[in-house]
Amino acid sequence: MIDQAEKLRQIIDDLKFRNAVTLDNPSGVREKTAKVITVTSGKGGVGKTNITINLAIALSELGKRVTILDADFGLANIDILLGIVPKYTLVDVLYDKKNILEVLTDGPKNIKFMSGGSGVEELVKLDSTQLEKFVSNISLLDKLSDVILIDTGAGLSESVMSFVMAADEVFLVTTPEPTSITDAYALIKMISNRENNKIIRVVVNRAENANEAKDILNRLSMVTEKFLAMKLYPLGFIPQDESVIKAVKMQQPFSLSFPKCDATKHIKEISKRLIEGSTGLSNRQEGGIKGFVRRLVNLMNA
Repeated sequence: MIDQAEKLRQIIDDLKFRNAVTLDNPSGVREKTAKVITVTSGKGGVGKTNITINLAIALSELGKRVTILDADFGLANIDILLGIVPKYTLVDVLYDKKNILEVLTDGPKNIKFMSGGSGVEELVKLDSTQLEKFVSNISLLDKLSDVILIDTGAGLSESVMSFVMAADEVFLVTTPEPTSITDAYALIKMISNRENNKIIRVVVNRAENANEAKDILNRLSMVTEKFLAMKLYPLGFIPQDESVIKAVKMQQPFSLSFPKCDATKHIKEISKRLIEGSTGLSNRQEGGIKGFVRRLVNLMNA
């Protein structure tokens, strides 16, 4: 049985390995927090989870430390698309069975991912003491990550909206299908009713060509600005690509299985734009995963 002192030593060693802290220089712990981005969509079946995984890999290749939280509790499938089965979930952290480092699973290209399990439902049941202990534990992700991607469920449920509103930024995925575009706009409208200056970055998946994607992004941006007085931040598109379908069947990220395919080229371009266009947290009193969790609990208890 590993005692608490040994657990703490393991955590410190892990942080040291990631250059987040050194034993001879405790002040070396980074003060800045991770940026928390919710990846979401107005409807299911748009390739949101696949994009999340390949975006994480592209960001990692740009030197960012990335962690994915699979928060699609109904149809969690990050592990399925990666072909990796995690041993533990967020629930194990909630009830102090495991520390956050034990629950993180190693993915390709140094990304980390964590299954939410039934974590959110359990999160709102914690008393104040349990919640503070959990927040303290999960806040280690701020030291281990530059970007935390939250892969939510699809649709307009209150659970999804809580994740969307708690995050620093929203990464919205749509496709050229009319129903997908309509549902994406419905989600944007719900966000605008709650926070009109929310940063929403939009990507069109499975576009036939650049003109089709540009037309969709322009139309979404125009109606959002005209009727909601809100600005969208288009990031680009991912073309229809047979390599993506092949990679899913292989349970591998398309950016690794087919590094030269069109979809990979575009996800890399999107990751660069995401970093270049990323803003600070001036509108947040508390940033990072710690602030995200506190806001999430408040929203779900409202």
